[in-house]
Amino acid sequence: MTSTLHTEVRPGRLYFVLSCLVLLAQLLLATSLMANDATSTRGLTADDLVRMKRLSDPQPSPDGGWIVYVLRTTDMEADRGRTDLWLVDTAGEVEPRQLTTHPASDSTPRWAPDGGSIYFLSSRGGSSQVWRLPTTGGEAVQTTDLPLDVSGFSLSPDGKHLALSVDVFIDCETLQCTAERLEQQSVSKRTGQIYDRLFVRHWDTWKDGRRSHLFVIPLHGEDGPSSENRQPIDVTRGLDADVPTKPWGGFEEVAWTPSGRGLVFTARVAGREEPWSTNFDLWYAPRDGTSAPARLTTNPAWDTQPSFSPDGRHLAYLAMARPGFEADQFELLLRPWTENEQGVELGSEIDLTGDWDRSVGGYFFADDFAAGKGTLYVTAGDRGNVRLFALDASSRTLHELWGKGHVRSAARVGYRLIFGLDTLTHPVDLFSVALDGSDLRRLTDVNAAGLEKIEMGEYEQFSFPGWNDETVYGYLVKPAGFESGKRYPVAFLIHGGPQGSFDNDFHYRWNPQTYAGAGYAVVTIDFHGSTGYGQAFVDSIREHWGDRPLEDLQKGWKHALETWDFLDGDSACALGASYGGYMINWIAGNWPDGFDCLVNHDGLFDMRHMYYSTEELWFPEWEMGGKPYFVTPEAYERFNPVHHVDKWKTPMLVIHGALDYRVVDTEGLGTFTALQRRGIPSKLLFYPDENHWVLSPTNSIQWHEVVLDWLEQWTTTN
Repeated sequence: MTSTLHTEVRPGRLYFVLSCLVLLAQLLLATSLMANDATSTRGLTADDLVRMKRLSDPQPSPDGGWIVYVLRTTDMEADRGRTDLWLVDTAGEVEPRQLTTHPASDSTPRWAPDGGSIYFLSSRGGSSQVWRLPTTGGEAVQTTDLPLDVSGFSLSPDGKHLALSVDVFIDCETLQCTAERLEQQSVSKRTGQIYDRLFVRHWDTWKDGRRSHLFVIPLHGEDGPSSENRQPIDVTRGLDADVPTKPWGGFEEVAWTPSGRGLVFTARVAGREEPWSTNFDLWYAPRDGTSAPARLTTNPAWDTQPSFSPDGRHLAYLAMARPGFEADQFELLLRPWTENEQGVELGSEIDLTGDWDRSVGGYFFADDFAAGKGTLYVTAGDRGNVRLFALDASSRTLHELWGKGHVRSAARVGYRLIFGLDTLTHPVDLFSVALDGSDLRRLTDVNAAGLEKIEMGEYEQFSFPGWNDETVYGYLVKPAGFESGKRYPVAFLIHGGPQGSFDNDFHYRWNPQTYAGAGYAVVTIDFHGSTGYGQAFVDSIREHWGDRPLEDLQKGWKHALETWDFLDGDSACALGASYGGYMINWIAGNWPDGFDCLVNHDGLFDMRHMYYSTEELWFPEWEMGGKPYFVTPEAYERFNPVHHVDKWKTPMLVIHGALDYRVVDTEGLGTFTALQRRGIPSKLLFYPDENHWVLSPTNSIQWHEVVLDWLEQWTTTN
């Protein structure tokens, strides 16, 4: 049965109805305009890049139900990033929740073993200390109150002790001694520093005699800051070494023993040879400091990232084979572990990945691993991606679980694996997969609002025969808003390292999308020496900095131009940093007709001066054949850009930071002087407060503006 409602429209009501129709039309028009506005997109800008939220350090709860993670946001007014703690459920069914909102940065979240608290580092008390946040609700409580900053920490298996890293003068008996000495230095009118050995400075910091040492403090429940009867014990006392190592080491280099009675950690005790030594060993120290640290491994190369199996019967760690080489392949080793009242003992090593031609980046045990059998999960760079694999310890076979993009901070939670994942078109978010790698689920979308109107350039991987006809890989990124039939100028990006990769990730400094967003196509080449293609490929650059990689770059550029007709090879700029900056200088003299302009960030100019001014000497010595410059100068001079300045003619932008002690700023000044003296169009962008990288948000935006202006000046496409 149907019925029709008849409504009588009288004159007085007619005006009302017409008014409503007009209003409805206006609303429809506004909605249409909003819809059109919502669908309009643009490319990524430098401002977008620096304002993006950055997710890191995901930590699953003991019961596997939750993940706490760090989220960095950018405070443009203060010109810095700040970090807070967030929480999301592992099923992805609940919206992520912000746990901390204090203006000071909060980082390094770690769950108490019972899941009742989250410990974290915060500067909210005026210095970096450990705080505790109850998961049942309430305010954060300060746990440590030391006279010096805490730079890292780890909870013992029973949650009753904290291991802390603190920078101290190693001849001081107490933390207060170091604090008082620093205070005396700050008020002294004498500013001279005396050194009797290297390092004098490292990365971006002048050495002042302090070392990062490992301390243990009992928690004594959860009663707030430490007191007189809870003074920290330096369990690394007597070691002239940094624990964790500097400048990059963290608490992945430290592991509590299964009993909680001691710690295993990485340390390099090399004396005056430290600047040219890569002999990092594993050491053991009892938590009560009753005996001196004992060396566990004697491998003359690099040992690191110790971790114990769930049943406590095996110690795993990563190890290199060749001394003096920081980019050797990391193997995953497993050794039986015994710990009792008489001490600790390591059994014979089992190499789990010796037959695999990839370097292990990270690993963790499956919960059911026992008696040396079961599964470990490993990540490794592989053909332009960082992939996740399952490793069977018995058969030593590997199975790829996830292979696209860059997998970070993976962990197992029940019957699923969680990890951070980013690609060339999307920054890091949390995802999970089933144990067989299927059923990918997104857990976070932290930049959803910021990316809503941004169009990323599409990308694809390609390969071609490079040096020695060996396969070389690269990536092409199309301009945002790509139009078929149109030709585009090109940004040709050259990665640093040289043992590195422009892989499938979302970089916050050298991001191809910032060029794609400005209307450029982007080409990158993982030349010989790049990581992720086998150790022989990595090794091939040794003593060949200027020939094999250059051949790859030339062949890759030729392949790209022949493959994609929208690339305008007559409107192209080459850009690189560090080794990439070296290659820019090398291209200037050995491929001078290759590009319309060049951009050199922190690039090497004179290999002799570079050797005598850099800090980590193992790097140039290995790369140039294993000897110092004064023994084999010809090895350094063979591919020295300074010898080819007479052929330079391409306009170049030079960028350098005064705090770069890896490639000192005189390398950039020398490059700019050569360009100016030859009358070549050139500019110098100099940062008195930046290191090998540009980290300030404001400076990062300026960097991109200057670089893109330089490209626009020298590239024109019809």
